Amino acid sequence: MRCPRCQDNNTKVIDSRPVEENTSIRRRRLCTQCDFRFTTFERVEKMPLLVIKRDGTREEFSKEKLLRGLVRSCEKRPIALETLEEVVKNIESDIRQKGQNEVPSTLIGEMVMDILPKIDEVAYIRYASVYRHFEDPTVFLQEIEQLKQMQKNNAEGQTNLDLEANNAEEDQS
Repeated sequence: MRCPRCQDNNTKVIDSRPVEENTSIRRRRLCTQCDFRFTTFERVEKMPLLVIKRDGTREEFSKEKLLRGLVRSCEKRPIALETLEEVVKNIESDIRQKGQNEVPSTLIGEMVMDILPKIDEVAYIRYASVYRHFEDPTVFLQEIEQLKQMQKNNAEGQTNLDLEANNAEEDQS
């Protein structure tokens, strides 16, 4: 690493530690020529994610844009901003883990639609109304009915899991 003071290439690392949740490394360096101390940071360069919009155009994935949409859906709802930031972080992480550099906007929308009902049903309906372009009240009602059915299925599934767990405990006795 070149010294910022004398431009000599001979420097040595005197301290190194992980920072930013282990996503980068902070290094203290010493120039062997002029004894100047300076700090450098090392990070993995992430490939830019491109979103393929409905009209076929591409734009860079924006965490801020996704977060704005979630915040708008959750306005006046008891949901912490940290929760929404975590959702955005998880969605980006899931996309990157798939190894895709280009992702359709519809996939991102569906990922949000899968997560939001677990956080807040009203926010889910608000997001769905924009994402799915609701044009009349009957579509709203259909979406609400689907949400109720999902909740019912989840409750029944949980009841079945509870019964299976109880039966397993009784069998062991």
